[in-house]
Amino acid sequence: MTSVRSAQKIVDVLTAQGVRHVFGVPGAKIDAVYDALLDGGPEVVVCRHEQNAAFMAAAIGRLTGIPGVVLVTSGPGTANLATGLLTANTEQDPVVALCGAVQREDRLKRTHQSMDAAALLRTVTKFTGEINHPDNAAEATVSAFRAALTEPRGAAAVVLPADVLAAPTTAGIIALLPIPPLAAAPSELVARAADLIRAAQRPALLVGIRGADPETCTAFRALVAATGLPVVETFQAAGVISRELEDYFLGRVGLFRNQPGDVIVAHADVIVTIGYDAVEYDPVLWNNNAGRTIVHIDSVPADVDNHYLPTVELRGDIAATLTALTDSLAGLAVTPEYQAEIEVQRKTLAHIDNAARDQAPAGPGLNPVAVVLRLREELDDTATIACDIGSVYIYLARHFRVYEPRRLLFSNGQQTLGVALPWAMAACLVRPGTPVVSVSGDGGFLFSAQELETATRLGLTFTHIIFRDNGYDMVGFQEELKYGRKSGVQLADYDVVSYAKAFSAHGYRVDSLEEFGSVLRHALAEPGPSLIDVPVDYSHNVDLAAHLHDDTFE
Repeated sequence: MTSVRSAQKIVDVLTAQGVRHVFGVPGAKIDAVYDALLDGGPEVVVCRHEQNAAFMAAAIGRLTGIPGVVLVTSGPGTANLATGLLTANTEQDPVVALCGAVQREDRLKRTHQSMDAAALLRTVTKFTGEINHPDNAAEATVSAFRAALTEPRGAAAVVLPADVLAAPTTAGIIALLPIPPLAAAPSELVARAADLIRAAQRPALLVGIRGADPETCTAFRALVAATGLPVVETFQAAGVISRELEDYFLGRVGLFRNQPGDVIVAHADVIVTIGYDAVEYDPVLWNNNAGRTIVHIDSVPADVDNHYLPTVELRGDIAATLTALTDSLAGLAVTPEYQAEIEVQRKTLAHIDNAARDQAPAGPGLNPVAVVLRLREELDDTATIACDIGSVYIYLARHFRVYEPRRLLFSNGQQTLGVALPWAMAACLVRPGTPVVSVSGDGGFLFSAQELETATRLGLTFTHIIFRDNGYDMVGFQEELKYGRKSGVQLADYDVVSYAKAFSAHGYRVDSLEEFGSVLRHALAEPGPSLIDVPVDYSHNVDLAAHLHDDTFE
């Protein structure tokens, strides 16, 4: 075999894995890989900050199922990945980080950019490998991909010393080695679960993050169509219910104690969790009855705690298990009494939108619910909406409906500020020609706003909406509830229109709901990135917080 630099073998692995984009910031300790990428392989997307590169890679993983790749240099280049990798690992977005390092002989010296990178990365990934020989470069990279794709999915990293990358090798695993699929859960357990559901008076489905995988979503919809069971979504499962099945949708849970979905879950005698992960919505917040019957359907074992003790665990391929369960539940119908209760909660769900839309703002800003619902009216089912953290997160989680999975993107594991804009950019790359919108507060926007230059350089088209209140309101209203006053949350105004212009993007500032609707339609139709600055009134958030779980937000 021809001898090549191990850096080339790594690029060959990326190509074999189906990677189309590599996000990163270059540096001397990783430049051998950047040099190899000039000769072929994935497209390099040079970013303005490593954290944002990790966010973009994570979004690629979430949207496509193929791990996103981030390529950074040693020292601060690697350290800057920590938040992005932690977020991806918690929220199970498959990512592979390729991190440059000083040459091996300097590994333990106090020298330029020397650090124990592997020790740092192990705290924020599910797998970290550190290569010590050029023959190991490709196999370590393949192992990282396999770890990122093994459920629960997440972040993996490979530390690559500069001298190893430059060294020649003939060794390398190039072929794609997919993770072997699971079979359906054992038939006797499926039958037992079906018996429990048939005997229930108020069975309900709580679908989570792994329920949003394409094949699983198809099988899940077939189950709902066949049984008519009510469905409650977590944030990561947003969109698993189609328009045709909307009559079975009881809302999304993760924030409010008194949402219709919470009511259905609280009164269910059998809860069937599908691809649910405790990080999405801690069981202590929705299950105060440890003895309640829970059917756990997932590809991974249940995370058992005092408030989550499954009666039966159906572990296996979720889609195949759901198909088997659907067959076992043929002819099932909810009772007329339960159907009447479901209808009451369906009406409540609609009333929440209408009542909140009509509420007059107490201050000079716009009603955030009215803005969210107007945005919802202007987008079709092909749109991707990336939501940042902040008070805006509350309103989109509660009021924005989507009908396809992974079209409404939340960070509800780490609740990380600054994800929306990089996520939208990644969505533009993998879903060209479809509407892409990101939404943030004025605080979260500036966490990643420098990537606007990256977006214009790449020719991406999306609309970013800023809910402006000039403060960290999500923290502020919690402080007000705890202490009767706010501290450390006030921010200053800034000129979004001029900022957009500085990066050759479009910028608008609106003052009314009608103007927002008009500007939004214009922005969605024009090429390139567009920013819309919308002043909002968050004065009702303290009232909303009365319905929040304690310690929901950190």
